[in-house]
Amino acid sequence: MAWTRDEMAAIAAEELNDGDYVNLGIGIPTLVANNLPDGVRVVLQSENGLLGMGPFPYEGEEDADLINAGKQTVTVLPGGSIFDSATSFGMIRGGHVKVAILGAMQVSGNGDLANWTIPGKMVKGMGGAMDLVAGTPRVVVLTEHNAKDGSAKIVRACTLPLTGLAVVDRIISDLAVFDLYRTDDGGRQLTLTRLAPGVTVEEIREKTEAGFTVALDKPAPEESAMEGATA
Repeated sequence: MAWTRDEMAAIAAEELNDGDYVNLGIGIPTLVANNLPDGVRVVLQSENGLLGMGPFPYEGEEDADLINAGKQTVTVLPGGSIFDSATSFGMIRGGHVKVAILGAMQVSGNGDLANWTIPGKMVKGMGGAMDLVAGTPRVVVLTEHNAKDGSAKIVRACTLPLTGLAVVDRIISDLAVFDLYRTDDGGRQLTLTRLAPGVTVEEIREKTEAGFTVALDKPAPEESAMEGATA
């Protein structure tokens, strides 16, 4: 059984700690604001110029002038602040945001990310993703495991325009969680660490183009190397 979008967001929120500054990308990542663990207080940042973002407003209580980077109406917690985008990107580029939780069109087995455009389709702008992956110490991706046409989104090499090279640390799909571990030769190893209920490793192999190792329920990696047989 695949995880719902809210369940995916809750898995991403599990690793957040008190006091973390966190940026939420558009799409599934915005649901993290509604799925923070009890007792954990993080500061949510939106690159359009908002610090201290709260959960989505209740129906009928929306303020059309208070929006996130995806133009969704949001709330601001006590102590929150609003400022210009130049200040916001100064925070990001200066490394003051600890975790970026982003969507993806493709992620490679090395952690390359493509999430801002599909050639031939109109796009209003690249947004802040390139700054986020360059200036944030940890990048977590939330995405469906496969595209609408069934093609893999976790691939050997991205074919879409890149947002960043080797920048993704964790991938949370509707079917599984992958972590990227440092290897002895300085590379990065994609490792399957968690499965959605009822999903098998064999199903993940069929639906994932990139090779991966398997270490279910292993804690998220730090800087240590990871050993294992390649899938």
